[in-house]
Amino acid sequence: MRGSVTSYVRWVVRVIGGCALAIALAAAASADERGDAAWLARLREAARARGFQGGVQSMLVVERASGAELFARHPERALAPASAQKILTALAALEAFGAGHQFQTEVLAPATPDAQGKVASLAIRGADPAMTGEIWWRLAHDLRALGVTEVAGDVVLDDSLLDAERWHPSWFPVSARAYHAPIGAMSANYGAFRVVISPGEALGAPGHVQIDPPLPYFPLTNATRTAKRGAGPPLQVERAREPGGGERVTVTGAVALGSDRSEVWRSVIDPTAYAAAVLRSQLEAAGIRVHGSVAPGIAPAESVLLYAFDGMPLRAEADLLLKYSNNFIAETLLKQLGRLDSGAPGSWANGSVALRARLAALGLPLDGITLVDGSGLSRDNRVSARLLVAALRRADASFAIGPDLLAGLPIAAEDGTLRKRADGARGLVRAKTGTLDGVTSLAGWARTDSGRELVFAVISNGHRHGDSLAIDAVDAFAAALVHDGPREAASR
Repeated sequence: MRGSVTSYVRWVVRVIGGCALAIALAAAASADERGDAAWLARLREAARARGFQGGVQSMLVVERASGAELFARHPERALAPASAQKILTALAALEAFGAGHQFQTEVLAPATPDAQGKVASLAIRGADPAMTGEIWWRLAHDLRALGVTEVAGDVVLDDSLLDAERWHPSWFPVSARAYHAPIGAMSANYGAFRVVISPGEALGAPGHVQIDPPLPYFPLTNATRTAKRGAGPPLQVERAREPGGGERVTVTGAVALGSDRSEVWRSVIDPTAYAAAVLRSQLEAAGIRVHGSVAPGIAPAESVLLYAFDGMPLRAEADLLLKYSNNFIAETLLKQLGRLDSGAPGSWANGSVALRARLAALGLPLDGITLVDGSGLSRDNRVSARLLVAALRRADASFAIGPDLLAGLPIAAEDGTLRKRADGARGLVRAKTGTLDGVTSLAGWARTDSGRELVFAVISNGHRHGDSLAIDAVDAFAAALVHDGPREAASR
């Protein structure tokens, strides 16, 4: 009898304990549901912000691991994405070439250097988008280390690996701003240069103007004057072709007395001629004397490969593309995709075909999608939030390229194009920005206060109250996304 009573008591304890556990679990689940409901309510409120009003949006938020859809507003609607399109270009390029791929710049000559280090001529051929002045310096010094000391004739820069169309037809009218740099296979500094302007020592004196890089290619007309703060016309920097070659830089306007220096970035008109000028200065710095010209041309068919210069790994170029929204890299990579897949010189025509084919091969949703360039500068592009999220998840699933694409995305309120934005999501969002007149977008990964990891995309077109408010609305949506309610915050 005593054994029966003891067993009964134990049974009762187990039942009561089980009920308590069930009640506790139900309460926790209810709290989670209440937290999710509050979080979703905040997202819905953020999606109705004044900055979005009058326009159309495409929005999607999914769980990173499972892909479960958590929030959506017209996720299949295809809109102009602006620079969020660079996610697609980076994904396709990394998949096609590999994260460790290095674009080569070939140095060719009629024969190897003689005993004194002289060659009759040189030809340079390649299509690396990241050939900055520093990298041209490295190439020149590598040539010097290989024994080249003198070029008796000319140095030609052969840009035939890509076509000669410098600006996409749908970009026009293009400006002289650096983001409208012309696209060419042979380039320097992403087709841009810097003008540094500071005031003179007294009222009425000319301002001080410096051009970086300091090349004879950029003759300067300095028509600035030092004035009282707020007086005089604003500064303007223009460039125009010189009849004898080069591009004249004209700086006009007033510079405030005692003001800090200002920097203005401008694009060049001819990327190959600019690269030639940079190369000439670097050859001279390396102690290689050139008797002839350094200019655009075609490499002779009968040439010896002196040197194949490897550029930076594609993963590093993708980082520059995404972190700083580099249009020049995006468009060059698009044309490189076209060249890879077609065998013809890379162009926007074959590049956009290759981009679409590469994305389709990855299983991404392309119904209703239009892709015409690599950077998102064209207003003819049409991309949905669904496609951007799918592209990010496809990258995330790839051991080969996922870490590189994620690392390249700007971090909210910390670096890249998000350095001065999205403070409410500081450190919890890594996402690609996009901005054109009447267009704003943001797409990437997010980590919430509770430790959930999300993938999201927001695109807004045609908002009525201006781009500044629309950008604020996107940033507020990101903040609402990462703050997911009363659940206990996990360690960040």
